[in-house]
Amino acid sequence: MELPDGSLPLIRINLMNILITDDDPLQQELLQGFLEKHGYRVFSAGDGGEALRLFRREPIQLVLLDHRMPGLTGDQALAEMKALNPQVRAIMITAYGAVETAVRVMKLGADDFLEKPVDLAQLLEKIQRLEQELAVVEDAAEARREVEEAALPLSIIGDSPAMREVFSLARRVAETPWSVLISGETGTGKELIARLLHVLSPRSTAPFIEVNCAAIPEHLFESELFGHERGAFTGAARQRRGRFELAQGGTLFLDEVGELPPPLQSKLLRALQEQRINRVGGEQEIAVNARVVTATNRDLRKMVEAGTFREDLFFRLNVFEIGIPPLRQRREDIPALVNLFVERYAPRPIQVASETLDLLIKYSWPGNVRELEHLIQRSVTLARSSVLRPLDLPPEVRQLDADDSGLLQERLAIVERELLLAALERTCWVQTQAAEALGVSERVLRYKMAKHGLKRNGDPR
Repeated sequence: MELPDGSLPLIRINLMNILITDDDPLQQELLQGFLEKHGYRVFSAGDGGEALRLFRREPIQLVLLDHRMPGLTGDQALAEMKALNPQVRAIMITAYGAVETAVRVMKLGADDFLEKPVDLAQLLEKIQRLEQELAVVEDAAEARREVEEAALPLSIIGDSPAMREVFSLARRVAETPWSVLISGETGTGKELIARLLHVLSPRSTAPFIEVNCAAIPEHLFESELFGHERGAFTGAARQRRGRFELAQGGTLFLDEVGELPPPLQSKLLRALQEQRINRVGGEQEIAVNARVVTATNRDLRKMVEAGTFREDLFFRLNVFEIGIPPLRQRREDIPALVNLFVERYAPRPIQVASETLDLLIKYSWPGNVRELEHLIQRSVTLARSSVLRPLDLPPEVRQLDADDSGLLQERLAIVERELLLAALERTCWVQTQAAEALGVSERVLRYKMAKHGLKRNGDPR
């Protein structure tokens, strides 16, 4: 839409409240005019005392402070403001080349600094970045509030920037009807985010139905998803509704979607496109209305390139993607997670020694949050005293360096191979029975056997 003079209207989205504190009237006027033109509500003060009076009276979100002012300096004004509201953001304006000053103001709590003369484009860029950070924090906090107010058995733990971004994205995407693909390593909490999407969505009162695509035998997949009619195959003694029908009006969560066999990929694509299904052995089409959320620890893009995953299905599932970082990339969340699991599993009140927490933070966690949960569960159960000490932790946590990820992966591979071999030997190498014992599908078992070079006699190929 154009204005009568042919120009485009100025779109004002955010009305962030900004306080400019500078004893130079020309600088005040320049900054205020520039920021108001870009849609901000601006207050001005000529000294630190006046700035504090405005700060107490108005809901200021960002302060631009001249470092050198008569009376109350920028440092002192910032310290007072932070004492009143620790959440306020601040950009300090310093003299050119005052590196030591810049370091000091950052330590005082300023988010950034600018040198004089102020580059207006650079100032706007810094403000927009802070706005984005504030929006993410507010979204994450709102997601927590909604879960707590609904009194749901869902714990949202994670205050790291990476997890704030995840929670913020989940809150914004939850209100849409579109498909979401959640990606991340095993044990990062993909199911938790899927449940969060459901809880925050308009479908929260309808069912949340989960399907683990890696745990269902291939020949039962179609019946599991779409249901079957009586007599459709041997053993089908009665009609059965599939997971699509059970999720009617709610959310269907397909975990480990990368394990879907090719024939099922095409049928799933058709169901998503037409929103209709056929039960196995049935002729009548059934309309379905379920939001599909999927998760995977595999790289579906590479699978598409390799021809093992349909490209059209990938784009249908990946309308929105939420990537969950591994625990080793958000170590600041570990203390809160440790406290949660200690409270959940400790048979009696137990404190975590500081040196124990230090080891837990430094460990690489190849199994992510799930590994941490199981480790705490085991450790607090076996701990002999009311304090969890380093000796209560497994040897791999006490001995390995945090950066020794290659050795960790090697140890993990050895353990996986031993588990596979033990299950196969217990079942006399009957793969259907071994897969059932391990809780995986035959297809996954065959993939793992090939990966570790296992064959009937147990020798490497």
